Amino acid sequence: MLAVFVTQNGTGTGVLLAFGGVLLVLALLGNRIESFELGGAKLRLRAAAADRFALAEESERRGDTTTAGRLRAEAQALLDAAGPIAADYRSVRGSMRPGPERTRAMEEVVSRARRLSEDQPFEPAEVLRWLREGSDEERVTALAMMQANRELRNFEAAVAAIEHSHSPFEQYHAMLLTALMIDDLDATQLRRLAEIIKSQRGPRFRRDTDRWQLSEAILQRADGRSGTR
Repeated sequence: MLAVFVTQNGTGTGVLLAFGGVLLVLALLGNRIESFELGGAKLRLRAAAADRFALAEESERRGDTTTAGRLRAEAQALLDAAGPIAADYRSVRGSMRPGPERTRAMEEVVSRARRLSEDQPFEPAEVLRWLREGSDEERVTALAMMQANRELRNFEAAVAAIEHSHSPFEQYHAMLLTALMIDDLDATQLRRLAEIIKSQRGPRFRRDTDRWQLSEAILQRADGRSGTR
């Protein structure tokens, strides 16, 4: 199939070049990007990574090598790292019986996700989308990345993950994320966090769980800052 475009201005030419760059990246890296699969649903990395590669090329043409390098690094990080970590989480969770051994194995995968967000640049909006719209594996990966990287954090998404978690493991890590965020929260956010934590105690987890112990620590710290308890 051949498409011919006619443009009489530089902006139009730039758009077409960028679009062409996206198509070229998809053609060259398509098989590699498609290899990332999570629970039968492919990560939405193809468009995000290809878009960054195309924008990097456009920045290079404008002489902005710094931006071009950053965009390429972000695209490569999307392709090379987050997908396999999330896939490993799914594999561990699906192949091992519930219990301490499986929890330890999943925690090891979470630790890898934390190291990833410390070592590689990620777009906050993309990580936020994984948490809000992604599979169980993407959600936990996003929470771990937010735990390690302050720039990726989002309070609204974190408390929503506590309230509407897909698993006890996910809820624990959403709570852990908010515990790390407490010093950055204002009085209104602290009150809301305390209310949500209290609403989960009993219906979602009991006193003999790690989540109860973590909830106690969160409520004590929130109370120390704003008197919410």
